[in-house]
Amino acid sequence: MTTMTLSRLVFPGLCLAILPVFHATAQSRLAEQMPDFASLPDSSGDLQRQIDENGGILNLPPRVFRLTKTLEFDLARHGMAAARAENGTATLIMDGPGPAVRFQGTHEGSADPKAFKAATWNERMPIVEGLVIVGNHPEADGVELVQTVQPVVHQVSVRWARHGIHLAVRNRNVIVSDCQIYENSGCGVFYDDVNLHQSNISNSHISYNRAGGVVIRGGNVRNVQIAGCDLEANMPGEAEPVGGEPVTRAANILIDVSETPDDKSRSVAEVAITGCTIQHSANYSGGEDQTVAPGGANIRLLGKEVWPIDSVAITGNVVSDTTTNFHLDHCMDITISGNTFFAPKPENLVVTNSTRVIVSGNTFNPRQFERPGLIRFADSTDCVISGATLHSHLAGGGLLLENCSGFLIDGVRLTDCAAGIVLKNVRDTTLSHCRASGSPEGTVELSIDGESRGILLDGNRFPGKTEVDPAALDTGE
Repeated sequence: MTTMTLSRLVFPGLCLAILPVFHATAQSRLAEQMPDFASLPDSSGDLQRQIDENGGILNLPPRVFRLTKTLEFDLARHGMAAARAENGTATLIMDGPGPAVRFQGTHEGSADPKAFKAATWNERMPIVEGLVIVGNHPEADGVELVQTVQPVVHQVSVRWARHGIHLAVRNRNVIVSDCQIYENSGCGVFYDDVNLHQSNISNSHISYNRAGGVVIRGGNVRNVQIAGCDLEANMPGEAEPVGGEPVTRAANILIDVSETPDDKSRSVAEVAITGCTIQHSANYSGGEDQTVAPGGANIRLLGKEVWPIDSVAITGNVVSDTTTNFHLDHCMDITISGNTFFAPKPENLVVTNSTRVIVSGNTFNPRQFERPGLIRFADSTDCVISGATLHSHLAGGGLLLENCSGFLIDGVRLTDCAAGIVLKNVRDTTLSHCRASGSPEGTVELSIDGESRGILLDGNRFPGKTEVDPAALDTGE
């Protein structure tokens, strides 16, 4: 983190007033300067004493407090605990490693009432509310929850830290709502190899977190709801390398169990992502010849063969401006419906090594940009693509299936696209009620190669050029 200077510091009862100072650099945006928080006294000891003496309750007045150590809420000792700010105006400056606030519980069971020990009920619903947390150390985090039950993180802001909200070991019934998790070097909300069933993230802005927005890595995770959030530019901000391979697997929403042990204990299922705007970074921040965060995705689901990512609903979102808008690998029983896709660079949707993925009722349009646009399935089975509109997909973009089988493709409408529907080594697939129009001269609107077999065509209209190997067709004979 860049060292910067304090513009103005005033101490009426340890109140802090900061006038922003801006400077320009040759390679980055104008950046607000970080004040020199080291001039503030260390409040770690005083605040920890308040927590311990008040039975795990911390009510902070509207002041700025500098910390060099984590404020520990020991739920086994205190029972139900809370950290609150009066009128949402207290700020914690975390000037040391670790989280500013940690709630440590003892829960070892599930969310089933029979799995609770009697003592665990005394630890129910720890609350963090109204705090602003600012990191001033490379390993500073915002809030950490460990073995808690029914924790609520509400109206909390975390900036300039590493991870915003860190979920570790085991938790149950987590609620994160109305939060601002912004410009952190790590993850916005980090499920860190955690055993966690039942978690809700809602009505929050999670943006500019360089290792990802909502990140689930490893662990045993079920019942995740992400709703009504804005997730933006949660990936590296540098445009590098030019002309090289993708350099990031980061995503605004990343679920990754691909590198965990090859067993079923590390797995993710039962996820709903609804009503969010999910965007950046590729087009808006870079030139036509340069992509910001190459390889980045809006939603990236990376499962494994022994246990694919399972039972995910992605509905009613507006998604744009990443290298690939959605990237799914080793997934099954995924529903992608009613979403609006625009400005990919270059691909809208990539699905590999997956089965029973349903893509229905979506629109794919580059909007004001000229972008290739592509929907690509590879090495996948028994998927459905229906009721989609593809508009102005340029430079060979359209719908491509490679090494797939058992697909139903129905009601796909292509307008002004430079490529149509392409099937390569595809088996036992039905293509019905699809249409193309406005294609540039010479565009192949339908291509089916000689390695394909059992392709049934019904009620389609491709007035332009087609290249279909007769041996690929199911003639019904």
